[in-house]
Amino acid sequence: MPRSVNHVASKARRKKVLKLAKGSFGRRKNVWTVAKNSVEKGLTYAYRDRRTKKRNFRALWIQRINAAARQHGMSYSEFMGKVHAKDVRLNRKTLADLAMNQPEAFAAVIQSIR
Repeated sequence: MPRSVNHVASKARRKKVLKLAKGSFGRRKNVWTVAKNSVEKGLTYAYRDRRTKKRNFRALWIQRINAAARQHGMSYSEFMGKVHAKDVRLNRKTLADLAMNQPEAFAAVIQSIR
């Protein structure tokens, strides 16, 4: 009896990986074993960095809020403490955007929590 290998499925699987490797340099884009390793590592980095991105943005928002709050004579921790105490329903992303793009609106927030 001849050996059954289901070439259709294995070819489709390889094709899928090689499609993900498109745009890579040299053998990474067309040699199966090299492309497979490259794609696997790339997907691992993508998974990890989707989480790191959230961390980095939160840190950026905190820096922007801190800089804007200090211009009004208040530290970041002091500012956020008062924001929570007065129950101002603005998250860090929104506060950072106000601090950068609408300083007068941020000043109004500062006045409302003082």
